[in-house]
Amino acid sequence: MVSAPRYFYRKADKLKSRKQIELVFKKGKTFMAFPLKIHWYADKSTHAVLQAAVSVPSRHFKKAVDRNKIKRIMREAWRLNKNSLQQQTVDLHQNLSVFIVYVGNEVPQYDTLADKTKTSINKLKKLMVEAG
Repeated sequence: MVSAPRYFYRKADKLKSRKQIELVFKKGKTFMAFPLKIHWYADKSTHAVLQAAVSVPSRHFKKAVDRNKIKRIMREAWRLNKNSLQQQTVDLHQNLSVFIVYVGNEVPQYDTLADKTKTSINKLKKLMVEAG
């Protein structure tokens, strides 16, 4: 019997440590998959961990309702598409911290963000292999 993949976004999967977030922005790398800007940092470890955080700037979205909606959509797209990236972090024995910032000017549809999330995950996988 083939088991279906499980889709979780638990507390351990969330990037919350202030030190780790500062490390992502100071030593990490960045790329764009408009309307997403991806900041990431990978390092070798004995136990692989994939953590992510999402952010929407209040400069573009004054209403908290809009910011929260976009963050919910981003987290859902991440939750459903991160399994292949998580498997690669285990295979390469790497910790990966990802910080996703929405830089668009309008509230997106789920399909748009899901597609860009898949694109950015594929690019992350390729960059992780290149980085070693």
